[in-house]
Amino acid sequence: MVPKVNWLSLVFLGPAILAVLLFFLAPVVMTGFFAFTNMSTSTGVSGGDYILGQGEIRELREEGLATSILDQIESAGYQVDDTGLIALAELTNQATADELRSLYEGVRFNNRRDMERALKNLQQNAIRSTRDRKAAAQLFKRSILNERYDTEVAFRTALAENNIPPEDHDTLVQKSYTGWTWTSKNFQLLFTLPSTWRYAINTFIYVGLTLTFSVGFGLFLAVTTFYLPEAQATTIRAIWFLPRILPPVLYVLMWRWFTWDTGFISTVTQWFGMDSKNWMLDTAYHAWLVIVLINGFVGTSMGMIIFASAIRSIPTAMLYAAEVDGANRWQQVRYIILPQLRWPILFITTYQTLSLLTSFEYILLSTDGGPGRSTEVWALAAFHTALNNYGGNLEYGLGAAFALALVLIGILASLLYFKLFNFRNLITKPLIEG
Repeated sequence: MVPKVNWLSLVFLGPAILAVLLFFLAPVVMTGFFAFTNMSTSTGVSGGDYILGQGEIRELREEGLATSILDQIESAGYQVDDTGLIALAELTNQATADELRSLYEGVRFNNRRDMERALKNLQQNAIRSTRDRKAAAQLFKRSILNERYDTEVAFRTALAENNIPPEDHDTLVQKSYTGWTWTSKNFQLLFTLPSTWRYAINTFIYVGLTLTFSVGFGLFLAVTTFYLPEAQATTIRAIWFLPRILPPVLYVLMWRWFTWDTGFISTVTQWFGMDSKNWMLDTAYHAWLVIVLINGFVGTSMGMIIFASAIRSIPTAMLYAAEVDGANRWQQVRYIILPQLRWPILFITTYQTLSLLTSFEYILLSTDGGPGRSTEVWALAAFHTALNNYGGNLEYGLGAAFALALVLIGILASLLYFKLFNFRNLITKPLIEG
């Protein structure tokens, strides 16, 4: 029997499925696409031209291309052709162009001196002025160096016209192309650049310390407020929830006012004869402490709310029975409350880990990876590489490779948490329902 399709449910699920495709799956696919390219500001994203400059010539010389070929490319040639003759007629007169055509049409001169001599030796329309001869000779200059070609075919044609051996064409085409190409070198750089390992260590420190603080302190607040009167517990939770609902810019601005050399801490310490200093960026240790506190308080607020709700769902009969059996508060927490919180702890730990791996806005607003890149985490490095760096050349491909690595690390971290928390056991049906 063919099962019936519930079209109404599909209508309601449609927006959710579309949102998942647009805002979750599509960005991951696009990140993977960019990660295997060398896209950057210099290459653009829509393709490029073909141009050989002195930089490319120098690289080709270091890579071992024949010196004679490179010298031939660098030496400008002068070709008497229709393009130059038309320009010469506009610069001087048609008679000069016609006489030059009749004597030298199709002739190629190896240097400017020979071209100028031909212009000077015209019988009836000789160009006597040295300045005018140089300007006229420039009209016939034909060199592929620093010339821009829109297509590969046009560039290969120019190579052939300049008598470049065909076996060197592929090398020159590859070196001169200014657009993006497919490559796996981004991932090679991830494992060879010394800065990559520093970003990885910084990320491990950031996620580890912040996760420990936010989950641990959030659990502590949830348990302690559970035993307080309802009014007091609600007030404390509302105060601790403020960091999450404040705009990040305003929240970090308050920390800056608190820690900078003109802020609250320096003002108070000056009363005791201490010099003012920037407590946020003074040392790497202070920077890490502030970053962990800034992000930790935000994570604590969410953990506190989730844990507090989970504790309130525990049947009170279990706690009353424990009190009758003589259990104190610590024993209730250890043997009743914590075992019931495995699901919420798994969720908060996984969610916070993935959030910390990919978030960098609080670090960007507070230290921007300083001092001296000592707080530059992986996600912030991806942002700086792809969208905002001091060099000016934004490397979209390398930044996407950084981001794609974070996606893989996040998946592995989730699988590890499922294993540690015995996820399969958590989703089995309770024995009382069997």
